Amino acid sequence: MADLLALEGIRKSYNVGTPVETEVLHGINVTIHPREFVALMGPSGSGKSTLLNIIGLLDRPTSGRLSIHGEDTTQLSEAALTSLRGHTIGFVFQYHYLISAFTARENVMMPMLLDHGRPDDAMERRADELLDWVDLGKWRNNRALNMSGGQQQRVAIARALAMDPLLVLADEPTGNLDTASADAVFELMRRFNRERGTTFLIVTHNHALADRCNRIIQVVDGRITEDRINLLEGHSQ
Repeated sequence: MADLLALEGIRKSYNVGTPVETEVLHGINVTIHPREFVALMGPSGSGKSTLLNIIGLLDRPTSGRLSIHGEDTTQLSEAALTSLRGHTIGFVFQYHYLISAFTARENVMMPMLLDHGRPDDAMERRADELLDWVDLGKWRNNRALNMSGGQQQRVAIARALAMDPLLVLADEPTGNLDTASADAVFELMRRFNRERGTTFLIVTHNHALADRCNRIIQVVDGRITEDRINLLEGHSQ
């Protein structure tokens, strides 16, 4: 199977060239294939967020190669990176970052508006389709501020999928939710992975949720210490 994402010798340092230069990622090598559902775990300060920012094309590595579908992104201009990120990667964060005064539909439409510049009927249909998928169709005209935390995070997932990305990066997407809402949000992402084939990379501290992913990558002190297929995943639902 062809690689969706390939990291080769990725290093990241801060304060480069100064007496306090610090390397936080030490030669990361990892590949992720289409349709995978991967948990990224590690203690605080392990380099997970830095790694996620590099994978999400929000930051550049100090050295090494990051390829998406075989294209070396480390040589791309900022404009090319922005375009590739917008069309290839969706983001879900611990906090939903919805625009509270906007409706659920308007929030889901935002990535499409940023890409096309003005709304049209196709965008509305796409937003409505995704809201139906996350079981919020009847809430499409409700403002985000009038929704529960779990509902807001489901809108955030729909927004992340608006541009039909190849890869969704989810940074502690259930961290602010109660157990029932967290389970519902996680299962929603799992279902989208299974039925639509979208690849997910999920940062989580929740071992119970990680055990429901089909692969687990552990990062400690800026190095991958474990990368394993989760053979028990199919029995942990």
